[in-house]
Amino acid sequence: MMKERISFDDFKKLDLRAARILTADRIEGSDKLVRIEIDAGEGTQTIIAGIGKTHDPALLPGREIIVVANLEPRILMGIESNGMLLAADDDGPVLLAPDRDVPAGAEIK
Repeated sequence: MMKERISFDDFKKLDLRAARILTADRIEGSDKLVRIEIDAGEGTQTIIAGIGKTHDPALLPGREIIVVANLEPRILMGIESNGMLLAADDDGPVLLAPDRDVPAGAEIK
């Protein structure tokens, strides 16, 4: 079921960016959470993502993803997460990515 509609002004508040994964490591004590360091065009950012059951962290560096870059920070397992990667749900997360290489930080419009 679709969620409640939002205004275009609310949508414009989201800062969606292309990002490149620099490093990815499992978070000790969790089989689901992965700490991902990304380049979203303005330096390195840490994102904690619940993709550990479906994605091998060793295979993530170098991949391009789409992120919400301006999400308020959140502490997960004692680590600050500064953003959220976008994924479709198909019996687990499917990472969203540009269909060709774009610069880190490219704005999603």
